[in-house]
Amino acid sequence: MESLKEEDVRHVAELTRVGLTDAEATRFRSELADILTHFQTLSQIDTRGVPVTGHATDVRSVMSSDDVVEPLHQSEVLRNAPQRAGDFFRVRPILD
Repeated sequence: MESLKEEDVRHVAELTRVGLTDAEATRFRSELADILTHFQTLSQIDTRGVPVTGHATDVRSVMSSDDVVEPLHQSEVLRNAPQRAGDFFRVRPILD
């Protein structure tokens, strides 16, 4: 791989709005070069016949579906309230 210049690192840092010291720019030049070398290695792998996927494993939603149901009646909602004040929940004050 072509040698990565410190100006390239500073350019990437500027694009991502990251401030770098001179020491960080020098260190990250080496680290970014290593990362790009790994990508170069990966690009040589023959992936023909491998199906495109967004995830390595099956993904399923853990959220419940948004089904329309009848709302609970107010008395049913308040039935298990520890404290009530008429038709409302009674809670401790949070401000003095």
